[in-house]
Amino acid sequence: MTQQKITINEVASAAGVSVTTVSLVLSGKGRISSATVERVNQAITQLGYVRNRSAAALRGGSSGTIGVIVRDLSQRFYAELTAGLSEALEAQGKTVLLTQSGAHGQHLTRCFDSLIAQGVDAVVLGGDARNAAALAPGVPLICASRASYLEGADSLRPDNALGGRMATEFLLRQGHQHIAWLGGCGASLTRAERIGGYCATLIQHGLPFNPEWIIECDESPQAAGTAITRLQQRYPHLTAVIASSPPVALGCCLALLRREHALRQAAVDSNGVQPMALVGFSDELQANLTDPSLTFICNPARAIGRAAAARTLLRLSTPDAPVQHVIMPPQLIGSSGQ
Repeated sequence: MTQQKITINEVASAAGVSVTTVSLVLSGKGRISSATVERVNQAITQLGYVRNRSAAALRGGSSGTIGVIVRDLSQRFYAELTAGLSEALEAQGKTVLLTQSGAHGQHLTRCFDSLIAQGVDAVVLGGDARNAAALAPGVPLICASRASYLEGADSLRPDNALGGRMATEFLLRQGHQHIAWLGGCGASLTRAERIGGYCATLIQHGLPFNPEWIIECDESPQAAGTAITRLQQRYPHLTAVIASSPPVALGCCLALLRREHALRQAAVDSNGVQPMALVGFSDELQANLTDPSLTFICNPARAIGRAAAARTLLRLSTPDAPVQHVIMPPQLIGSSGQ
């Protein structure tokens, strides 16, 4: 009979530690107490756990593998970030192991356990970085996300507050003074930082600010179309809106075009009605739409990925390099902003 293979999870259970701790003991990388190391090794011996070749290789050097954790690859920011990161790392002969932690980071511990068990040299984390350092002690951690960062780890992220200021200032230059904000979830740190820039710019220019002009809605064209229509009906003097994402901007565009078409069909004189201008946020370059006017503030997601790759390689080659926090500026694309 073939003996059933003992898994690293069984070793962790027998030793009373996490899978990550067992993996770090096997690799010899983590700052693990001698008592814990002894307990893990006893469990390995008692269970007859066979250390695999990758673990043996780790004891003698690097694995050449980088772990990547993102929330959800269907989110454009993380898809673009991963593309830039993988492109840069693979060009240097590294292998990338990709995992997804979930929209709310609910699978973060499992992701770290899996990557550490595979013997990764470092982890690039896209998403919420809270408590991340405790999940992989001794393994280089680089944070590359929309907003959050970890004090003791290298981080790269977009300047969201600057993006909010840029969007607002662009509209002010076009002569707009009544500017609304549409889209996003109130719990989003990215949204909060962008709205902070928007509000600060309005206040700086002494312009009216109404909290009721800041509207949450689902990130879908349908929800955005309904929201912008209600907003216009309640505040007809609004002449511009900042949309939180391309789907929200698209929904606004369609609703505004329908409104204009309805006015023409009803033979209503719309000469005195100022067209609603739009600025949207995006994680990739978008085509400029001119009817109605639309400009995008683009986060450099792919560039952040490439920069995270460069920082990962530096951290591996120079472990004692000072921790660095890099905030990358957005770019204004479209209309006269490019």
